[in-house]
Amino acid sequence: MTRHRKKSKITIYLDPDVTTALADFAARRDRSQSMIAEAAIASFLSPDDAERREAVVVKRLDQLDRRMTRLERDVGIAVESLAVFIRFWVTTTPALPEPAAKAAKAKSAERYEAFITALGRRLAQGPKLRQEISEDVDGAHQPAGSN
Repeated sequence: MTRHRKKSKITIYLDPDVTTALADFAARRDRSQSMIAEAAIASFLSPDDAERREAVVVKRLDQLDRRMTRLERDVGIAVESLAVFIRFWVTTTPALPEPAAKAAKAKSAERYEAFITALGRRLAQGPKLRQEISEDVDGAHQPAGSN
């Protein structure tokens, strides 16, 4: 034998956007707005709702942590790449005599444009430098037992 409890009627005020979302959701699910609202309130008030919300927040924080780790790695690769290039360039490029220096300066804008064009193509089609470098590089350089 099923016992039916008498339900109480309450009046609430909702933001127009929430009202529209509730009506749309109820229509899509072919359910009453009252039933959807009751289920949402019951879920919000349930003891494990806080645990579910905490789990969602923890999951999102873990995702952000992984993204930050990748970002730190990518910035590290960029900085090291630039440092290696600068060191190589400085040690292998002799200073030009004055007439050649003037000619090189005149050609620099054209060469810079070619560099920017090549960089744009590289960024647009990949593969990215970080994809070419093993994900395990950090682990390969750490002594055993250190993390």
